[in-house]
Amino acid sequence: MTGQNRTSGPWLAFVESNTTGTGREFCAAARARGLRPVLLTRDPARYVYVEQDGIDTRLLDTGDLAAVVDCCTGLVPDGGLAGIASSSEYFVSTAAHAAAKLGLPAADGDAIARCRDKETQVAALAAAGVPVPAGVAVGEVADAVRAADGIGHPVVLKPVLGSGSVGVRLCRDREETRQWAEELLGRSTDERGNPVPARILVQGAVEGPEFSVETFDNTVVTVVAKHIGPRPYFVETGHEVPAPVPDAVATALGGTALRALAALGLGWGAAHTELRMSADGPVVIEVNPRLAGGMIPVAVRAALGIDLVDAVIARAAGQSRTPARPGRGHAAVRFLRNEREGRVTGIGGVEAAQAAPGVVAVAIGTTPGRTVRVTNSFQDRLGCVVATGTDGEQAGDRAAAAAGLIRIELEEPALPDEGVAG
Repeated sequence: MTGQNRTSGPWLAFVESNTTGTGREFCAAARARGLRPVLLTRDPARYVYVEQDGIDTRLLDTGDLAAVVDCCTGLVPDGGLAGIASSSEYFVSTAAHAAAKLGLPAADGDAIARCRDKETQVAALAAAGVPVPAGVAVGEVADAVRAADGIGHPVVLKPVLGSGSVGVRLCRDREETRQWAEELLGRSTDERGNPVPARILVQGAVEGPEFSVETFDNTVVTVVAKHIGPRPYFVETGHEVPAPVPDAVATALGGTALRALAALGLGWGAAHTELRMSADGPVVIEVNPRLAGGMIPVAVRAALGIDLVDAVIARAAGQSRTPARPGRGHAAVRFLRNEREGRVTGIGGVEAAQAAPGVVAVAIGTTPGRTVRVTNSFQDRLGCVVATGTDGEQAGDRAAAAAGLIRIELEEPALPDEGVAG
């Protein structure tokens, strides 16, 4: 056990967390409601904010539902347990199942688990007539190549179980498909390190701008415009809230997202649906049965006055939601992305970024001494800035300018033969 909470109310247990952004926000929101946040985790060192914010932790195997339930049960005599939640997509189903077992407010854990399996999700959406990319799930390299031939290149390959663009890649021909299928199918463990039979999705590439629809229960909160880094990967580099699109486009995107939630048996609490607006209309790329990451909730709160983090905490604890407050109209997120491997030796410019025009939040996801690597996924984000403006363009310019003030200094890693006498 570590940390020292500032409140003495009932516990709010979090099963793992985002490493930056909303994970920290979840704990702050719990404290603001008089709850004691406690992080259930395999490795507290993964979370920079835990020590900085004095968050209590419990060390356990969070991949074991029984262990999570036992740990949460042990919290009850010590002030009571108000609820169980997670800001990590990998653990939202575990949190929901544990909450249900203890008679606490919870989403449908089975529906969440089905949704997290992209093969099952895509099949359910297609059966309900929700537009999705043409695709097939495979477990062999040769089957992946045959599937790509049938769909037609370019195709997108992604793990059936995954999040945050991990392993997602555009393949433009048969050789790229073969090589990336070999890479993905050679990964024989899931996100928690458990051995699993590898399966991947081969899907047709959908052209068009990318958006997300943020929902709570069965209501559209907002549509978010997403910036994506250079192909062949799909790493998000920023967001605008709300998306600068005509009302008809926003309505079409929102309506498609709600149809997807209904098809998957979701609609309790927050969901984050990613779509592309193709020439034929919205196409659902994937539905995430949890609150958005990437500091989108912070941007939503700044722009629209709607606190989705607080709403999730309130729902998990069985409390009433806080009414929306006046927002600033527009907000944007810009990420600091790692482009090379190295050990972090220093971080500077944070105070200057915080003081820059329109900036409402700066988050740094690493610390000196840590080694960072290029993964072509969300894990490459070393920090981010959220800023507001009179419109999306100004908000984006402000966020980008502030992010440019932050310096994360890296020391090149030693070569394997350095320091070895010949």
